[in-house]
Amino acid sequence: MPAEPAYVPDMTQPLVTAEELLHTSIPHKRTELVRGRMIVREPPGYQHGRITAELGFLLTRHAKDTHAGQVVSGDTAFHIASDPDTVRGPDIAFIRSERLPDPNTAGFPALAPDLVVEVLSLSDRAGETLAKVGDWLDAGAHLVWVIDPERRLARIYRADGSESIVTADGDLDGETVLPGFHCPVGAIL
Repeated sequence: MPAEPAYVPDMTQPLVTAEELLHTSIPHKRTELVRGRMIVREPPGYQHGRITAELGFLLTRHAKDTHAGQVVSGDTAFHIASDPDTVRGPDIAFIRSERLPDPNTAGFPALAPDLVVEVLSLSDRAGETLAKVGDWLDAGAHLVWVIDPERRLARIYRADGSESIVTADGDLDGETVLPGFHCPVGAIL
């Protein structure tokens, strides 16, 4: 059976704020806010969760061992633009120690993570993914990894505008964002 298409926002509906999104619950769905429009998606599935958990574990272990910062999962969203609001939820995010929000923050931190990881699922569309990458970089992320399980590769996007592709036999590299972190792409696929 083909994957369900991603939800397309109804442009006739009133704009939603980050505060309103925080108090909106749609059972068994994932939501984001893009320029004031709510995007509702199906849960991504097992392969996505397995890859996200594996890479999140490796990133968390490195961040803790080096006291570099904190890794958060896809349940954490970030308020990255206002008027109208954009609230994005990456699959994995890393924030350097010196930029960590107050641990008691009740809501969406108003910042972009230093490193963002998006793991593609069957319902993801190329244009939507590139738009999301652009939102992250425009908001201040330094490094965005898009993991593509189907093609067995990762696309790397940097704040300086450079891009690269790492195949399954290559390594993800934390570069200057998370120095010393290396992980074979094939090991998480």
